[in-house]
Amino acid sequence: MTDEAQENGAFHDPHVTINRVYTKKGDAGETALVGGQRVQKDDARIQAYGTVDELNSCLGAARQSALEAKSGAKAAAADQLAELASVLLRVQHELFNLGSVLATRPADLHPKQPRVRGADVVALEEDMDRRNATLPTLKSFVLPGGHRLNTDLHLARTVCRRAERWVVTLSRLEEVDADALTYLNRLSDALFVWSRWATHTLALEEVLWSPHVATSATEA
Repeated sequence: MTDEAQENGAFHDPHVTINRVYTKKGDAGETALVGGQRVQKDDARIQAYGTVDELNSCLGAARQSALEAKSGAKAAAADQLAELASVLLRVQHELFNLGSVLATRPADLHPKQPRVRGADVVALEEDMDRRNATLPTLKSFVLPGGHRLNTDLHLARTVCRRAERWVVTLSRLEEVDADALTYLNRLSDALFVWSRWATHTLALEEVLWSPHVATSATEA
C-alpha cells in the first residue's frame, strides 16, 4: 500500500499472528471485544458480528458453487460466473471489515479501522442494477432451488436479513455506524438479484411460488 493511499484514509494491512486457537477464556460464556471489554456471548453486539461471520461463511459456500458451476458452463456463462465469484470474494472481505467495526465499541474505533463505507453500498447497487436489467420481469415470488448456487445465495440472503435485524437491535442499545445497516440492507437485495441472475445465466427455470400446491388447497 502506498503512502499516498494511507494519507487518503486507506486501511493498513493487518498484522495478525495466530499461533494458539483456544485460550479457555470463553469457557464461562464470556468473550472480549476489540477494546478488551468482557461481555456475555449472547450480547447484542456479539450476536450482530457473529451473524455477519455466519453470513461470510454462506458467501464462501456460494462462491464455491459459482466456481463449480463455471467449470460445466458454456464459455460466455463461465466468464460471467467467474465474475460473480470475484464479486462474492470482494463482499467477503467487506463483511470482515463490517465485523471488525461491530466487534468494537464506538469509543474504541480507530480512524483507519476497516469498515464498510458508502462506496461499498454504491458498488452493490451498480452491480445489482446491471444484472437485474438482464432478467425477465418477476410475476410471482420465487422459492430457493433449481441449482446449488441459487440455493446458497438465498441462504445467504436470509442470514443477511438476520444480521440486519441484530444490527437494528444493537442500534437501540448503542451507537452503530449508519453505513453498516445500509450495507446489510442493500446486500440482502443484491443476494436476491444474484440468485435470480445465476438461474438465468445457467439457462434454468426459476422455482415460483404457487399457493395452490399446498395440501390444504385441495380441501373443501
